[in-house]
Amino acid sequence: MIKFGTGGFRAVIGDDFTKQNIELLAQGLVNKIKDEKVENSPLVIGYDRRFLSDLAAKWAAGVFAANGIKVHFIDLQAPTPLIMFVVKQSKAAYGMAVTASHNPAEYNGIKVFTAGGRDAAKEVTDVLEEYIAKLTPADVKTMEFQEGVDAGIIEYIEPMNDYIDSILSFVDVDVIKKRHLKVLLDPMYGVSKTSLQTILLTCRCDVDVIHDRHDTLFGGRLPAPSAKTLAHLSNMVVEGKYDLGIGTDGDADRIGLIDSEGTFIHPNDILVLLYYYLVKYKGWKGDCVRSIATTHLLDRLADSFGCNSWEVPVGFKHISSKMEETDAIIGGESSGGLTVRGHISGKDGIYAAALLVEMMCVIGKPLNIILKEIKDTYGHCEMSEFDCHFSQEKKDQLNELLFTEKKLPDFGIEIDKVSYEDGCKVYFKNGGWIICRFSGTEPLIRIFCEMETYNKAVDITKIMRDFLGL
Repeated sequence: MIKFGTGGFRAVIGDDFTKQNIELLAQGLVNKIKDEKVENSPLVIGYDRRFLSDLAAKWAAGVFAANGIKVHFIDLQAPTPLIMFVVKQSKAAYGMAVTASHNPAEYNGIKVFTAGGRDAAKEVTDVLEEYIAKLTPADVKTMEFQEGVDAGIIEYIEPMNDYIDSILSFVDVDVIKKRHLKVLLDPMYGVSKTSLQTILLTCRCDVDVIHDRHDTLFGGRLPAPSAKTLAHLSNMVVEGKYDLGIGTDGDADRIGLIDSEGTFIHPNDILVLLYYYLVKYKGWKGDCVRSIATTHLLDRLADSFGCNSWEVPVGFKHISSKMEETDAIIGGESSGGLTVRGHISGKDGIYAAALLVEMMCVIGKPLNIILKEIKDTYGHCEMSEFDCHFSQEKKDQLNELLFTEKKLPDFGIEIDKVSYEDGCKVYFKNGGWIICRFSGTEPLIRIFCEMETYNKAVDITKIMRDFLGL
């Protein structure tokens, strides 16, 4: 079964992530492309550093080439935002990244992009699943990758310079040069080093890098930036007296920050910082978009700016779609992914990092001080998070309890409303909230709770955990 979640098709290597399934997925997309009569548009393919990513990209390319569809193949381990950038710049109808992003090392996957460099919407992936379901391995046409190269159907491209130059054109290089920041970069064994280090060095930052070797096991840790996974970065920032530590996930579309005191800056706070900076210091005007599990502090900022904060389901395709609809200036989610108007319509941890460095240089204060000033003005919103793996039996029980019977515990706080648009989200009258939802990329149930203090958020989360038996 090939099913697309919130971040594309992802599966355990050797289980559902197999050569046969990759070729079936590619053939399904071929058939969709031909039915849409966009086969004259080249298809962009790139891949990250995960085990089998390079081979999987070539297997997929062989299918497109055998079906007469031109392939622009990025012949380097590429950040996902770079691949999206190429799809947008080349006006390609479709693109593909072989990556499982922040998932554990045993996973790999494929993200599909549509015209403009966007994450394929659910409507697109639902139809693609139908195309794939009609196929058998005998229906797949393929050729050897080198045969496609020799025939000129597969063409190597090198877009890194254009991508880097595009980001540099968006940031104030001169103001960054004057500050001579000392930055420590942690690519988390992923693919951000070349692009992000080049950008920072061009801005005359003093840059050091850790965890940059090719390690398909990601050093034995989850390649997702969090307080736990960036603990080593935090220690080194303090010991080395760095101004900033930057961590990016496996495919560089998510970001994590460590301030000069070694404190992890939550992705919620990164969104708040950037929205505040874009409006207050760069003079931009516009709404923001956040996922249903992202801080409501953005709502307070938007309201004070005379703008709207739009809530959408988890999945960046929902964020980019809403941003286009409302012409919002920023959109993001609490997992560390965000985008800014004018760049690509998807997550980009590299561009976000460059913009945050600019912000520090323009305001002239450390991140923790800027954030404190914002929260002292607009109020504190602190989040507790909890993840738990489940069996199919447990998932069925939780589905019955939460979504069929629609039962809830007594939180001891007055409830304003409950939403089942994406999971179960309870909005409290005091402005806090809690949500339970199943992950769209892993067999996990996730609980997020935001209250005025962290301890209160933990307490409310525990009430829900006890109620669910987690």
